[in-house]
Amino acid sequence: MESRGRDGKRAEAPERTYSVGEFASLTGVTVRTLYHYESLGLLHPRRLPNGYRQYGRADVDRMQQILILRELGMGLSDIERNLDVPPAQRRQTLRHHLEQLRRQRERLDRIITSVEATLAELDGGNTMSADEKFEAFKQELVDANEREYGQEVRGRWGDEAVDASNQRLMGLSRADFGRAQKLEGDVRSEVLAGLADGDADGSHGAAAASAHAAWLRLFWPEGTFSPQAHAGLAQMYLADDRFRAYYDAWAPGATEFLVRAIERSAGH
Repeated sequence: MESRGRDGKRAEAPERTYSVGEFASLTGVTVRTLYHYESLGLLHPRRLPNGYRQYGRADVDRMQQILILRELGMGLSDIERNLDVPPAQRRQTLRHHLEQLRRQRERLDRIITSVEATLAELDGGNTMSADEKFEAFKQELVDANEREYGQEVRGRWGDEAVDASNQRLMGLSRADFGRAQKLEGDVRSEVLAGLADGDADGSHGAAAASAHAAWLRLFWPEGTFSPQAHAGLAQMYLADDRFRAYYDAWAPGATEFLVRAIERSAGH
């Protein structure tokens, strides 16, 4: 039967509360994790007179938000800032991450299709055409770049610019891609020759910067390349150990040489 008070109105059911162990089971995290989140100010359980923690509906709602943001790859410090922002700002953040998830799902769908086609070929089914293999190869490059640099470059340049660059790569013909590989080889050859001369301001440095610029133009959206943007990217090479490792694998000092050559070509 429905419970009613003396005034005849329906009595509200008492709020469901949870001990720390019950809350850990409910949310799928460890008790230690709950303590850690509390120490960071992410959770604020009520303390009973005996010192035990008690979690209520507000804690359930807050923990749900924490878990969603964690799944989206957000760090705990960023989560703390997002939990206490106005609802409109939180919705905007979630919409942004939802778009990222949708892009990830689209990439996964394309990878699955490519793997299925490859398996079908290996099992004696339909043979993938050269064009299909080339398209799959380009998609693998886009996916690898997204895994390695996606979050960083999207935060720096924005989703629109990155999506346009990915679209540009996917639109490359085999001739364009062959040219890109040749230009990358030219950059390497000129950098090594310039290192041997010991002069980043000489002809080899200029040729390396020019080849690198031509290589970038193949991948950057139309109208986005400029000497200033080129120099800005070069500075990223110095600041990022991943780029340093790539270029310095050619020879010690290759990164600094290339960056100096690019800056000189940009008039810096």
